[in-house]
Amino acid sequence: MASLDERVAEAHAAYRAARPLSAAADGRARAVLPGGNTRSVLDFAPFPFRVVGAKGAELVDLDGHRYVDFCGNYTAGLLGHSPDGVRSAIVAALDGGWALGATHEREVELAELLCDRFASIEQVRFTNSGTEANLMAIGTALHATGRSGVVVFERGYHGGVLSFGPVADGPHHQLNVPHDFRVGVFDDVDALDGLIDETVGGVLVEAVQGSGGCRPASVEFLRALRAHCDRVGAVLVFDEVMTSRLAPGGAQERFDVTPDMTTLGKYLGGGMTFGAFGGRRDLMATFDPAVGGSLTQAGTFNNNVVSMSAAVHTLRHELTEERIVEVNERGDRLRRGLAAVLDGSPFRVTGLGSMLCLHADDDRLLELLFHALLADGLYVARRGFMALSIEITDDHADVLIDAVRRWIDGLDPTG
Repeated sequence: MASLDERVAEAHAAYRAARPLSAAADGRARAVLPGGNTRSVLDFAPFPFRVVGAKGAELVDLDGHRYVDFCGNYTAGLLGHSPDGVRSAIVAALDGGWALGATHEREVELAELLCDRFASIEQVRFTNSGTEANLMAIGTALHATGRSGVVVFERGYHGGVLSFGPVADGPHHQLNVPHDFRVGVFDDVDALDGLIDETVGGVLVEAVQGSGGCRPASVEFLRALRAHCDRVGAVLVFDEVMTSRLAPGGAQERFDVTPDMTTLGKYLGGGMTFGAFGGRRDLMATFDPAVGGSLTQAGTFNNNVVSMSAAVHTLRHELTEERIVEVNERGDRLRRGLAAVLDGSPFRVTGLGSMLCLHADDDRLLELLFHALLADGLYVARRGFMALSIEITDDHADVLIDAVRRWIDGLDPTG
């Protein structure tokens, strides 16, 4: 029987042979883009397919292959691809001009919608990404407390310069900003003792670690974080850039734990560049000179009319409570279906609601499953991550479960 390495090589060869136009595009890209891309997570071996069209739940590549998109742009694609309502809202906004260099009504309307939606947000400010939102939230927490320590957790990802591995690795990701980070053990209540003391200004956590493999925290852990922050006067920040999709009022509503500050991004912009940070009025007042606030926030495109208008439409017309509940219930059903299929195999699935992730004992097995699903017209992230859009149906989910079942049934455990 072929070894796993030989099978991976065969899968790569079949993929390459079926996509000559994407292969040529990859060669062209690598001449001017290091690695052939400008978003590292999109790269995979032997090269990523290049998309030329996207609508609803479907992607189409240069070679004409169609894929049902379970990746969901890593949670940013909750509405699916190219929703007509968002397009119309953007076009209407552009009729009034763009790159204004001035305040406008849409940003006020969006702020009101976000403050109404998320229990922890009394006031909010906008950014261009979740990374910026988390950076601003950390800075706000440290300024408000006059402290330097920032507690984060293993495998937490809060943006391109806020990425953390196992505890033993510490805060030494080469691109991380130079805060005084303390990396704790995620979802371990006992490990919090001694981690959060009077030198800690802020604690940054995802209720469900997205990039960390869709690992949900326990309610007990999040409540313990709340209690420790209250005890020492630290600011508890929920990174809800991904997890705010898990309930109409975000993960904080689903877990019934209220942070001091919340960061947002991804899908709320309707597919446009978007980020936001907000929280208690006294914390956000540090940006209000009328009450003595001394912080300022720059950002040429923070209130750009495209993102503001797309987000207003998204919150008013697309992300109803019923839709949010439905997509998360569908994700829970998909996860249970996959768990049943994977039982007894070298794979497992984790997650909560519309966020889930496949894991394998050997990464080569995950590589093989990834390419097998692509061959069946099913796109999940190479690392196994999935984020359902509202365009994904139960039929789509059943097709994915069946495809995984067939592949697992054909897997030779001795290979």
